[in-house]
Amino acid sequence: MSSEPTLKIGITCYPSVGGSGIIASALGVELAQRGHEVHFISYERPFRLPVDAPRIHFHPVTINSYGLFKYPDYTLPLSVKMAEVSRDHQLDILHVHYAVPHATAAILARAMLPAAQQPRVVTTLHGTDTTLLGNDPGYGPAIHHALTHSDAVTAVSEFLKHETQRVLNFNGPIEVIHNFFEPATPRRSRDEVRRELGLRDEVLVLHSSNLRPVKRIGLLLETVARIRPRAAFKLVILAGGDFAPFAADVRRLGLEDCVIVRENVSEVEDYLQAADLALYTSETESFCLGILEAMCFACPSISTSVGGIPEVIQDNQTGLLVPGDNPDDLARAVEKLIHDKSLRLTLGQAAQARARQNFSAAGMVSQYEALYRRVCGR
Repeated sequence: MSSEPTLKIGITCYPSVGGSGIIASALGVELAQRGHEVHFISYERPFRLPVDAPRIHFHPVTINSYGLFKYPDYTLPLSVKMAEVSRDHQLDILHVHYAVPHATAAILARAMLPAAQQPRVVTTLHGTDTTLLGNDPGYGPAIHHALTHSDAVTAVSEFLKHETQRVLNFNGPIEVIHNFFEPATPRRSRDEVRRELGLRDEVLVLHSSNLRPVKRIGLLLETVARIRPRAAFKLVILAGGDFAPFAADVRRLGLEDCVIVRENVSEVEDYLQAADLALYTSETESFCLGILEAMCFACPSISTSVGGIPEVIQDNQTGLLVPGDNPDDLARAVEKLIHDKSLRLTLGQAAQARARQNFSAAGMVSQYEALYRRVCGR
């Protein structure tokens, strides 16, 4: 634990499977281990947030459905709960992941409280606020307002910082604090996991995502269908959601024998340490936590060269970046690593070293702590 005074921190994130919720949960755990008091505020307990961990508290938001509203409202109940938790637990910081609705709710919650009880608001952008909602006239002005009235704004990549400045015409300061991953010890051995998956000598190609349209699962499957020889590999998809909508594509492409799906896996480390390489075909990414998770286990990734991914992967050093979205080009890159084990291992070892040096929990959490103390004047 740090010798500096501890803080009381509220964290709000989307609790479902996805990079922002995973990072927010991991950040809360790391902060609690450093002696801070952490309060999660959301409609459900975050997916990877441990139960009964010291100094971590969860406050559920109750959402009522009234006939007055066509759609249930979340922002107002969230803001009321934020104000309540801030008042009752004397929070120093409300750290919200995503501007809408979380930063909007935090700013409203702060306005409900007397000046002496108002926490500072730190907003972390993960991507969709800018890349999807920023250009929407129904959301853009609210996002700009939320960022302007936050005490600090962070982004998970330089790419996202510059996109936010461009799309939202936001001129305030944005601090880049990259994502991090601190892997747990796998519960099963590599051999046990591979036996469970029915693998022998095949190369295990891994893909882990929440299956949103931006992940382009269709392109992923089209790419896999072009890889030769088919018997040399298996694709394992760790799906954060329902894979059923893509089952028809698997059948159409004749991939039933080489695609294995595991849905909503919490012990991702079991599969990461069994993987030989990872494959990502996203349309855009602010960072791509799945790539970093693979790097931590010396697993190199092949990815489209989009968004913030080049800040994570160094092409031909820690992985392979493929310009464009041609499935043949992506397949050839995968074949290169399937057939060249020496290169695969070299890239993987370099990827692991980069993850430890550039994207460690120790480094990133320290940056958040410094930011909290700065906005609190401590």
